[in-house]
Amino acid sequence: MSRETQAELRKRVEQILGLLASTYPEAHCELHFRNPLELLIATILSAQCTDKQVNIVTADLFQKYRSASDYADASPEDLEQDLRRIGLYRNKAKNIRAACQALVEHHGGEVPRSLSALVALDGVGRKTANVVLGNAFGIEEGVVVDTHVARLSGRLGITREKDPVKIEKRWMTLVPRDRWSILSHWLIWHGRRRCGARKPDCEGCEIRHLCPSAPGEVKPSPPGTGAAPKKSKRESPEPGRRIRRRSTASQVPGT
Repeated sequence: MSRETQAELRKRVEQILGLLASTYPEAHCELHFRNPLELLIATILSAQCTDKQVNIVTADLFQKYRSASDYADASPEDLEQDLRRIGLYRNKAKNIRAACQALVEHHGGEVPRSLSALVALDGVGRKTANVVLGNAFGIEEGVVVDTHVARLSGRLGITREKDPVKIEKRWMTLVPRDRWSILSHWLIWHGRRRCGARKPDCEGCEIRHLCPSAPGEVKPSPPGTGAAPKKSKRESPEPGRRIRRRSTASQVPGT
């Protein structure tokens, strides 16, 4: 297995993005929204739920609740009832009410345009904040790392990391800032349409020749990513060397 240099990796990433751009020229956020507040609510609801299901629920939700005050003043029971078709709806209803109360109290009812202010809201992590900043305000603050982006990052040999923040930082070092948001859309669209979790369509994949996980393709080792392989717990002794076993006769039970 050859180790890919940083220069080679950057060149391959550029080729991957070029092909994804031509394959998905209409790539965009698939959550339906008309303003930053609606995108914030939709993104909170999208955790462990498909965009399709979220869009079904928000079609009526956004007609009933038009402002942060509407959510903040809603009774927990009413909001939960409106979200019943969404997974984890009770916890999401609680977070939405709390987040909107904070918007009313500290931001004049408006969605803030800074990462630090957004992640301070209940139910909002870095991924949600990046979605809102990039798609509602056009602010390139980071790369959205959802399950699709995380999966493709590993399959494409970009990083061995599993932590979303570390995956995000890896992409940010490889891709120019002005393409951070669209990068996420390209990867998400490819993950949904071609590189599925269970049955990736490697035969029809537009970037197969650039993917080390595709059958029959060269598998370079990413430079400087992930932890070093762990040694086996049981190693063979050096030739001619005897391993002395510690006697258990003098050990105290329970220690």
